[in-house]
This record gives sequence, C-alpha cells and structure tokens, in this order.
Amino acid sequence: MTHLRQIMLEELRRRNYAESTIDAYIHTVEHFSRHFHRSPDQLGPEHIRQYQAALFTRWKLAPNTVTQRLAALRFFYVQVLKRGWSVAETPYPKKVLHLPEILSPEEVARLIDAAEFSFHRILLMTLYATGARRAEVARLKISDIDSQRMVIHIRGGKGRKDRDVMLSPKRTASHPVSTKVLWNACQQAAERAGLAHKHIHPHTLRHCFATHLLEAGADLRTIQMLLGHRDLEETTIYLHLSRRHLSATGSPLDALTIRGEGEPTQSA
Repeated sequence: MTHLRQIMLEELRRRNYAESTIDAYIHTVEHFSRHFHRSPDQLGPEHIRQYQAALFTRWKLAPNTVTQRLAALRFFYVQVLKRGWSVAETPYPKKVLHLPEILSPEEVARLIDAAEFSFHRILLMTLYATGARRAEVARLKISDIDSQRMVIHIRGGKGRKDRDVMLSPKRTASHPVSTKVLWNACQQAAERAGLAHKHIHPHTLRHCFATHLLEAGADLRTIQMLLGHRDLEETTIYLHLSRRHLSATGSPLDALTIRGEGEPTQSA
C-alpha cells in the first residue's frame, strides 16, 4: 500500500487538508485494508458496506465517527483510485446530537484548583480562558500572545483558520505541549476534584467557556467568532445548555390553573 499511501498523501496535501485530517484519513484506509487482509484497491462497494456495518456492530463507533471514516474512504476511491462512489449504496448515518457535559463556574474553579502541578493548572486555565481546542492550545507559542491588545492568536485552527481570542490577565500557558499532556491534566484534576463522574476532557472546558459567556450576556455571533465555528448553527447548541436562557422561558404548564388534590372536578 506504500504507493497508494503516497498518492493519497499528495492528494490530501495539495488540497491543504489539516494534518489531523490527513492522519485520520490515512489511518482509516489502512484500517479498512487490514480488516479484509487485502490491498484497498482490490476492495469494492460490498466490502465498504460490510466495513460500515462493522464500525457500528464490532467497534461500536458513534455515527459522527462513522461518517468521518466513510468520508476518508470516499476520498480514497474518488481522488486516488478515480472510481465512482454511490451515495445510494453507501449512505451516511444520521447525525446524532448529544448535548455536552457542562460544569458550573464553581466546578471549573474546583477543577483548576485541583491540578496537581502548576503547569497543569496553567493548561486548564488556558483551555477555559480561551475556549480553544486541545490541539490549538498545544500549538500556542509565546509569540502568539499579544499583551498590548490583550488577545491570543489562534493559528491554523480547524479549517486552517486563524482567529483572535481574549487574553485573561491571569497567567496562561506560553509554550507548546502535546495534546496528551492536556488530556492527562484534565483527567488527573477531575479525579482530585471529585469530578471524575462528569467525564471531563479538554473539550469540556471549551463548552464551559461558550456556555458561561452566553450566560453572562455575550451574543451568539461573538461566541461563534471566538470558537471559530464556520456556521452559527454550530453555536446554537449552547442555547440548550445555558441556564439563563432555559430559565427565561417558562413552561406552558405554569399558565394553567389546576385543581388541588382532592378538589372535585367541575363539569363543563
């Protein structure tokens, strides 16, 4: 598969795909090939159908992850092998929208305070202060911090887009780290804070950043820009998580006059 792998790498890079996407696409095609013990150019629609089913039944992957795997195979067959791709034969699974776990501001403070090492504390503060993705925080450098304008430059974010986010006066991370370090920092602090049941990971603090901004009165368009979302629809999920917005809308039950227990029913 070395030759095919090289062609796929070239096709992905000439389209300026992000390195994380390139790695995911290459991994998918290699995994697909290993599953059938054959070169991927010898596999066809029936193998793709079986593989898609196995992603759900054998590996228990989420629908959104399966969609990404299929996108990788579609790229390989269309752009590398120059073959057709039937959407009818290979339908993408329906998307599932899960509301993310959100911590209260008090719980975020507990999490940060529970960091075992000062460097982990700085990383957690950076995640929450900027709302940046794990990989974006991992790539931050001192030169990305603009103390004059009080902003941090997020370079090469999702979709290779740059953006600026606010710089908190409190200290933030100032040199690159690995994404694994950020993951471990969240996991260890969650354990020490008694929040392990919340399934906290770096992206949790991104969700908290957006939700808490919304609850503090920031508008969705501003939050969209800070998060680097392409579509405002992506940002509207935080309306479902904001306590301020949920409590501002009363239940229709509140408008009803209901008899107390034991009161006789009046006839029409």
